Amino acid sequence: MKNRLKVLRAERDWSQQDLADRLEVSRQSVNAIETGKYDPSLPLAFRIADLFGLPIEAIFLKD
Repeated sequence: MKNRLKVLRAERDWSQQDLADRLEVSRQSVNAIETGKYDPSLPLAFRIADLFGLPIEAIFLKD
């Protein structure tokens, strides 16, 4: 699944580790989501959306 996570993270000047710490996941998980190798669970997708203050559809895009 395509996503805007890397762009949103960069806009806030957060490293992958910064985002991982905020989401309580590993840095490797953030990297895998950003590169499209892993689709987050629905609860994690909601946590990501809440953290950025955006609806899920604004972060995760249809292929």
